[in-house]
Amino acid sequence: MTEVAEIDTALEWTSDEIMTVVAARELTGEMVCFVGIGLPSKAAILARATHAPNVTLVYESGCIGAKPDRLPPSIGDGVLSRTADAVVSVPEIFSYWLQAGRIDVGFLGAAQVDKRGNINTTAVGEYDRPTVRLPGAGGAPEITTSCGKVIITLRHSARAFVEKLDFVTSVGHFEDEELERQRARHGHGPQVIVTDLCVLRYQPSSREFEVTSLHPGVSVEDVLAQTGWPVIISDDLEETAPPTKEELAALRRFSESSAHSR
Repeated sequence: MTEVAEIDTALEWTSDEIMTVVAARELTGEMVCFVGIGLPSKAAILARATHAPNVTLVYESGCIGAKPDRLPPSIGDGVLSRTADAVVSVPEIFSYWLQAGRIDVGFLGAAQVDKRGNINTTAVGEYDRPTVRLPGAGGAPEITTSCGKVIITLRHSARAFVEKLDFVTSVGHFEDEELERQRARHGHGPQVIVTDLCVLRYQPSSREFEVTSLHPGVSVEDVLAQTGWPVIISDDLEETAPPTKEELAALRRFSESSAHSR
């Protein structure tokens, strides 16, 4: 698949743009969303700017109901506190909001993910002598266990979609049905993975993530080649609806605003 896909001479998009648009569509109605920085934040802001203006964005820094008009480079960026309905302490965000089960959706990125939605953001390679030392857990372990559902976004490659994680930072689902049933959490854990190639959804019957939608121009073979396990392809496989002109315009508008603000 090429970096830039197109459906006609008037509308084209990058792989990151379709990933952001598709992730944004997962937010609807009046959901309360715990947002991470980067692509998750971009998707959440896009959802508010287009089809879901009543989504409440909550950031780890304590900002509740933030309404940024540009992409914040960090959770401490001033645009979040200036536009928030309230700013509370970090302990309150975690204890009263997140761990108490008051968050509908959590958005997370990942360096590695496996077929059960377990996430590695700690280290690639041996923990004591890693090939790459990653940023670490942050609030991700609490997000995966406390939100109603979790959406994971990352670029699709065999290095990211692995059979076995080098380190389990945040727990997704268990292979054992009894362990899965006994697991203590408020929500349902990771439910959707959005990549630049496809959408995968968790299926309780197989206790694995299965490919349910391919982005335009992507084949099943493309996905299989970039996945480190024999991923299940849904019997009801669909083609992802391409980004609309309105979605792309909104996305590019606040992306440009972010660039100009630096």
